Amino acid sequence: MARRAGAAHVFLPKRVDPPLSKTFPPRWRPTPKLRLRTIPKWRLGRGGSSALFRPSKYGGPLAISRLPFRQVLKPAPPPGLVKPVSLGLFWRPAFPGACAKLVVQGPRPWEHGGAQRSFPGMGEAEEGSRGWTWRLPGAPVAAGVLCGALAVLVLLGVRDVLFLYEENRCSMTYMFEYPEYLKIKLPRKISRRYPAYELYLYGEGSYAEENRNLLLTGIPVLFLPGNAGSFKQVRSLGSIALRKAEDLDFKYHFDVFSVNFNEELVALYGGSLQRQTRFVHECIKVILKLYKGREFAPRSVALVGHSMGGLVARALLTLKNFKAELLTVVVTQATPHMAPVMPLDQYLTDFYTAVNHNWILKAQEIRNLTTLSVAGGFRDYQVRSGLAFLPRSNQPNCALSVVSSGVPRVWASTDHLSIVWCKELILATVRAFFDLIDENTKQITEDPHKRMLVLNHHFLRHPAKFLGEQPEPLSELTGALTWVQIKASKWSYTVYNESDGKYFTFPLSSHRKSYSHVHCQNNILDTHSWMFGCINSTSSMCLQGVDLTWKAELLPTVKVVTLKLQDYPSLTHLVLHVPAVNGNKFTLDCEFFNEASRTVQLPVTHLLSFGFSSSKIILNSTGLIHNIQLQHFGQIYQAFKIYVESHCQSFKERRSSVYRLHIPWSHEDSLTWSQVPSSTEISAKLHIAQPENDTTVPVLNIYSSSDCIYEVTLKTSFLQVLGQVIRFHGGIIPVYIISNILLAYGRQLKSLISTGQCSDFVPALTKAARPYKVEPVVNIIKFLLGLNWFKGIWDILLLPELDAVTPNNQDKSFPFVSLILFMFGTGIAYWGGILFNSSIRLSSSLWLAVTRPSDLPPDNRLLTPRRLCVAASIVLLSWTTCGALAILITYSHYVFKVIKLHSNVRTELSVLNMSSKNSEQISDDSKKECGKSCESVDSIAEAATSSIGPSAIDRMVDSLRMHVTVINLLTWIVLLTCPSLIYWLKNLRYHITLDPDPYRFLALILIAILEILMNSNTTKVKSSKLLKIAVHLPFPSSVAVVAFTPMHLYRIPYFVIIPLFLHASCSIV
Repeated sequence: MARRAGAAHVFLPKRVDPPLSKTFPPRWRPTPKLRLRTIPKWRLGRGGSSALFRPSKYGGPLAISRLPFRQVLKPAPPPGLVKPVSLGLFWRPAFPGACAKLVVQGPRPWEHGGAQRSFPGMGEAEEGSRGWTWRLPGAPVAAGVLCGALAVLVLLGVRDVLFLYEENRCSMTYMFEYPEYLKIKLPRKISRRYPAYELYLYGEGSYAEENRNLLLTGIPVLFLPGNAGSFKQVRSLGSIALRKAEDLDFKYHFDVFSVNFNEELVALYGGSLQRQTRFVHECIKVILKLYKGREFAPRSVALVGHSMGGLVARALLTLKNFKAELLTVVVTQATPHMAPVMPLDQYLTDFYTAVNHNWILKAQEIRNLTTLSVAGGFRDYQVRSGLAFLPRSNQPNCALSVVSSGVPRVWASTDHLSIVWCKELILATVRAFFDLIDENTKQITEDPHKRMLVLNHHFLRHPAKFLGEQPEPLSELTGALTWVQIKASKWSYTVYNESDGKYFTFPLSSHRKSYSHVHCQNNILDTHSWMFGCINSTSSMCLQGVDLTWKAELLPTVKVVTLKLQDYPSLTHLVLHVPAVNGNKFTLDCEFFNEASRTVQLPVTHLLSFGFSSSKIILNSTGLIHNIQLQHFGQIYQAFKIYVESHCQSFKERRSSVYRLHIPWSHEDSLTWSQVPSSTEISAKLHIAQPENDTTVPVLNIYSSSDCIYEVTLKTSFLQVLGQVIRFHGGIIPVYIISNILLAYGRQLKSLISTGQCSDFVPALTKAARPYKVEPVVNIIKFLLGLNWFKGIWDILLLPELDAVTPNNQDKSFPFVSLILFMFGTGIAYWGGILFNSSIRLSSSLWLAVTRPSDLPPDNRLLTPRRLCVAASIVLLSWTTCGALAILITYSHYVFKVIKLHSNVRTELSVLNMSSKNSEQISDDSKKECGKSCESVDSIAEAATSSIGPSAIDRMVDSLRMHVTVINLLTWIVLLTCPSLIYWLKNLRYHITLDPDPYRFLALILIAILEILMNSNTTKVKSSKLLKIAVHLPFPSSVAVVAFTPMHLYRIPYFVIIPLFLHASCSIV
């Protein structure tokens, strides 16, 4: 059993008569009896800092400080006064949140001069039934546990996004010959204007040798790499296109070009996107000139863009002198079309606004341009698929957006890089390009309707037929084949070796009254026609029929056709053709059914059920197809696990069952297949939320085995719900972290006014981080913006639109998104603050280990000639190179000064500790020699406080706490500005000055503010008249960060420097 610590009593000088107290100085007025109550002993730890109770410098009122070592100061009393007995209690919390409190018994003891009303880090005294109470520094245990739980939830969501996805089912593409990249010589004017960019032509083996003279006769395709992408990523597309051309004996072939963008970080820095767009325009003109004078010379170029390269391809339409006729087809791979993943600078967001606005505004002008966007699915955690869907325009028939998991013959999710080399996806792209060729012009067809037919054929619904085979109106069913009539409503046929083909006929007249649909499937995945609708027949055979094979759909293991009988009233029979099969197993199944009997509704479980409840359904029918409608499933935050268990009646050899999750409002289907009997787990979550006016329902299609019964169970997956929150809003969590830090910063400024001391960051955060302070203000602003008069005033003041994550009609099942994100930010800020303090402490230990301890700087002036020179040098550096570089240097300088300050505090406390030990030893010896004791104690006490007093150390600790919080804010500013710094470093050999620089103006302001703050202290701040104004700014800044920066992260530093500017002003005024 853990023992509990009893109450510790501290006896200060005995109370004397009031007349006698007037003979002593005020600092030695008698004090009442103090009683200290602590937490149980088992909560006390050995590590961490200690709480020390000691009298003040001259033995006056009780003071409290936190020291990194155990020490009790025993001041020497004046002669004739009863000796005090001092007892130090050392509080060593084993974890953040351990607490203790100090109770002073007596009526308002500070009025008698015996105790202070407030102590450093303890706040004002609170009157209770047992006396006056001060709480020791330290956040409550519940706050630490809650923040820890929130941080764990964030980590679980990140883990789901980054690691818990389906396995990679893509095959690698291989080159049969060594790939070569022939550099295209550009005009001198273009090379000088764009020195970092290049144009290459891909080739292999003999084909590359033939193209060295640039006598090109093919169809031009230009590949645009994305963020930090290489021009060599074109090799998969170029190699497969070359192999396909060889199969056709080079009847048609493609010349695949690639642009070298110097692997620029355009997803994080938008200043070069416009430059890249203009260079691509020049490349298109250069490429078309290479074919000038050739037979069948192309008049346009097909573009394939990966990641941000796809956005650059669409941005060509924003150029004033660009002709839309130069483009016919644009294919984008994992391109964030809707919005930037991380809007870190204004150039990036402005570029997106211009491209998407032009896309909608000029929809009529670009109606002849066909655009395909392919998203990677849930494996792509860099660009979520919802961002890869093209903006809706007035010409929906010229654009198509799909997810790779639903593309026929791909059926796999791809990550952000594998989408350029996934063999299955590249094959689909190359097949589509070859089907787009017009036989007359030997170039890509100029018919936009045909182009959309080709893309739908290869990327939406593949009937297992060659697109070049034009379906004939009527097919002659002739040949010496056996005709077999089938009257049963459910029929199956299996053959292993069939030398002659057969025709099976199903009379429809006997089935129309009883059934509404017919479903057939076979396992031979070739391209021959196998299903016909008879319109001219005799008593024993069908003479002419309509080819219904084009209505089929290719699935991973079977071809399926589902027809509604009511749509084909003129058909008399359904004819199935079984070709000659030599050594292969051929299976054909067919059944008539009513749609209502095969369609069941399964309501999904509530989002907050955490997987403890489930919805279950048993499919007793042994049909070939089942449709399960997932009711109330349409929100992006919903995530479920669907368990499908198959129970079969016999153990014969079976086919695979295919499970398809069909989302009707977007092309993001996902397919899973497994052998039966088995237990299969399916993840159900969305990339796009259900539109408000859409009434369709997601459906789980089960293409089953005919003799199996299926049990379907659906549960909410709490971990995947967290993953969806991180996937859609993980990029804006820094907004809420900074909002929490600003609230804690404001609390620290308030403590300077109320107690005269600066509280620590963690206790300040636990007291100030209240989402109900921030969220209501944001929601009120959003409500008022719905009023015309308020919106008019808002526009007159030129205020930006709200970016806040506020609930809408589509978030009814998850209405507290912003609140949860704020709490996530609180948890990360809490433990981030602890980690940050620990890193400062560790850095100061390392600094003391490698350097000699130094005294405090004697010059306390804010501005000195040396400091002005340093500031001017950094300003000049910012103006001539990169603003982010100047911010990083100033930040590093600030951190270095704080580490030195922390080291100085530890050094002074160590000196104070040694002096106090000597004082204590002499005081013990004075018990035997009463006459000499008083003189000895006086001399040692004076020596102990001669260099620097405890009150000065307290002021240094207060300044240190404030500096640490400011650096915490600055750390996030540095992180947000670092991408432009990295971009500048990568292009340093081409340009010394970053142009345009999104943070040059910000750097100039920050340099001036930080040069003042890093040399300031809380003593000057407390005495400033501006402090009462500065203390009110962090809260509106915190609200503004949540309201205006989620979609514009580059605004965060500007809202942060507002309170920092007032803080710096407090050090001057």
